[in-house]
Parts: sequence; structure tokens; C-alpha cells
Amino acid sequence: MAWDLVVVANRLPVDRVQLPDGTAGWRRSPGGLVSAIEPVMRAHDGCWVGWPGGTDQDLEPFEDDGMTLVPMTMTRDDIEGHYEGFSNGTLWPLYHDLVAKPEFHREWWDSYTQVNQRFAEKAAELAEENATVWIHDYQLQLVPRMLRELRPDLRIGFYLHIPFPPAELFQQLPWRRQLLEGLLGADLVGFQLPGAAQNFIRLVRQRVGHKTHRDLVYLPDGRTVRAAAFPISIDAAGFEALATSPAVAERAQEIRDALGSPRKVFLGIDRLDYTKGIYARLRAFSELIKDGHLDVEDAVFVQIAVPSREQVEQYRILRDEIDRLVGRINGDLGRIGRPAISYLHSSYPREEMAALYRMADIMVVTPYRDGMNLVAKEYVACRFEDDGALVLSEFAGAADELRQAWLVNPYDINGMKAALLEAYQAEDKELTRRMKAMRKTIKQHDVVAWAQGFMSELSDVRNPHSKPVRPARRS
Repeated sequence: MAWDLVVVANRLPVDRVQLPDGTAGWRRSPGGLVSAIEPVMRAHDGCWVGWPGGTDQDLEPFEDDGMTLVPMTMTRDDIEGHYEGFSNGTLWPLYHDLVAKPEFHREWWDSYTQVNQRFAEKAAELAEENATVWIHDYQLQLVPRMLRELRPDLRIGFYLHIPFPPAELFQQLPWRRQLLEGLLGADLVGFQLPGAAQNFIRLVRQRVGHKTHRDLVYLPDGRTVRAAAFPISIDAAGFEALATSPAVAERAQEIRDALGSPRKVFLGIDRLDYTKGIYARLRAFSELIKDGHLDVEDAVFVQIAVPSREQVEQYRILRDEIDRLVGRINGDLGRIGRPAISYLHSSYPREEMAALYRMADIMVVTPYRDGMNLVAKEYVACRFEDDGALVLSEFAGAADELRQAWLVNPYDINGMKAALLEAYQAEDKELTRRMKAMRKTIKQHDVVAWAQGFMSELSDVRNPHSKPVRPARRS
């Protein structure tokens, strides 16, 4: 069967799990990409191509909750080289401002190239003539060009969910030109922020030598590629509906009671990743208790750390560091039945997340670098009574839109302490003013608007009747 829309991502939106009766089944995955794309898939006649996790071979396409999913196989070598290696050992730290040191291995690059080729071939096989293919994220940056070589009839979009680095960092990559040329196979290359799109255009001009004009790249074959910002969002109405449901309200109260009904609850929900700033925020909170500004009878910090990339050594080290920090803080500052920090290393379904958002007075989102951070937006969507506070890193993409949050530099521990304390002490009137404004923003710019905006631009780029103005010749 051929499809009019093919979504291509590294992962499928489901994970393989063992059901209570012992049989294998599927469960929706955590993560920003899934939250953002699921409503798009439901609105279009499309299929989703991706890896289901693990090394299961030759899985057949299947339906899950109304979506057609096409699993891609990965061997142990593919996982080590393409996923854990080049994607998460090279690109992830490089694109996140070198929060950790990237590694450059030729074997990883070879694996990355081979896996990208397989994804391109699968998309070419599934797409109808003149179909639209929407490719996602840093693991598949070579697919646009590979796919165009196989199927020049297709309309191809690419969206990068993580930051795109400035030239000074990107130029360290030995395969910088190949990646840029890979992305130029798309008709439209989307980024979270305007600065990322400008970084890309500048690099294409400097490193590949194509003519550019504002957000356009002119290729020798006559094609025009556009690079632009499309800040991603969430299903704001869906999260609000969930938060207002009686079951979620009841669960939120249960969680609060289990915590001892403190005056204020701080909440962090993140993938366990070194870019998320978990260690620094917990340290800042503990110092507020130590300094006497907060008391464990009145305030508790709930930190959810969703397991992530547990086979990668850096992530195992990070988990051990945070485990030790939480133990030390609770040992030094907690009391019987009153730990300063309730720390959970687990993932939760959307209903439980909504209950946590409803339960928390202060959401703390302090990454060192983040493409967007949908958790910040999900929290705002769930605060239907216009209460609650958001403490947000200025280095998260969401900070561009959620200006009424308490914005912090996560490298500045004293500044973070001051913001946490301000949010804790803020009067209801101030909280309502800030939250109302943020809720208005995310309702207007939800995931449907994001997807429609990207798709509309993608259609325009490939419109044969459009006549883009070429840049004037340089004298």
C-alpha cells in the first residue's frame, strides 16, 4: 500500500512491552516528538516509519490506536554505531553547545550513513507518486538527499527538534559538508528558533558555497530550499481536558496527600539527560532549605527522571551522580516522613503526568540547552485555574514564547535560588497575571497550528507557479 503522507522518525511512537497476560504488546512512548506528531497523523492519511526499539527482526506493519506504523529493524551494531554512537555520542552533545564532549569516530559515521540509507529506501517504497514525506530529527539528517535521489517526485520536509549549533561548533564535525548537503535534499528545513535557521543558512553559504538570500538557498539544479523557524507545541486543549477530568483531579490530590500536604510542591519532569540541568536545580533547592529560606515541612521537590539511553556510559554516570546527590540532600536536610526531595526514576502515562502538573505549585524546567521543551508548555496547559508558577531556563526554546515565566540562567546557582524563592513567595494575583498570559500563548500556538504552518510552507515551496526572486548579482 502507498501513502500520501509518510512520517519518518528514528523511533516509532510506541514501545514494545510485556502485557499482564505475558504476551508482547505496545505502549505509547514518552517524549516530545510523539506528543507533537500524533495529532498530525490522526488528521492525515499517513503512515509512520521508525524503529520500535530492540533488535527484533522483520516486524510487519501494524495499527496502533488508529495509526499505521511501519517498524524498521536495527541490529546491535546499528544501535551501537548509529544511535548510541553518532546520534547521541557525536551529534547530541555537539548540537547542545558541548554540554558534554562529542566524540568523532569514522565507524560511527559509516553506521549512521547506512541506517539513513535504509530509512530513505523504506520511505521511497511507501510513498505514493507526488506524496509528502516529513522527516524528523538529528538521527536522520542524510535521509532528505538520499530520498530525493531515489524519488525526485516527492515533496520532502525535514524538521529538527533539537537546537542547531552556530558555525563555530558545527565546523568541528569532520562530516559537516555531508550533513549540510543531506539536509538540502529537503524542500523545507524547519527549526525551533529563527537563530537556528540562520545558523544553517550561514553554514550552507560558507561550507557548501550555494547562493543564499535571507531564508532561501538556491541550488545549481534550479531547486530552492527554504530554512525557517516553526516553534513546536503541544495539544493544549487535550492536556487541559485531561487536567479537568475528575480522575486526574482525584489522583492529583492523592499525590499531594502522599507528600504530606506541604504548603508548596516544586516539580521537575525530564528525561535523565546531562543537558536538562537536574543536578544544578536540586542543588539550588537544597541550598534554599539549608539557608533557612525554605523548610521541609512547607516545601518538597518532586523530581521525575525518565530513563533514557541507559546503555550509554555518560547516562549511567549521570544517574549515579543524581542518586548520590538526592541521598545526601535527604540525609542532611530531610526528617522522618519528610524528605526534601522525592525522586523517581521512571516513566509515566499521560494521565499521571497531568495529575503531577495539577498537583504542583511550581514547575522547574532548567535545561542548559533545549530545542523547545514541551514539558513547560504541558504544565501551562494543565493550569486551567490560572494558578501555579513556571521557572524556566532562558536556554530552552520555550523561553522565547513563555516570557512570563521566571526566566533563569541554569549555570547561575544563586540566580536560580532567587527565582525559585520568588516563585514560592509570589502572591496569587501575580501568579494569575503570568499564567493567564502564558496560557493564551499556547492556546493560540498549539500543535495543530504548528503542523499546519509547516505543511502549508512545504506546499508553497514546491508550488510550480510560485516564482521566488533570486538574489541580485553581487557587483
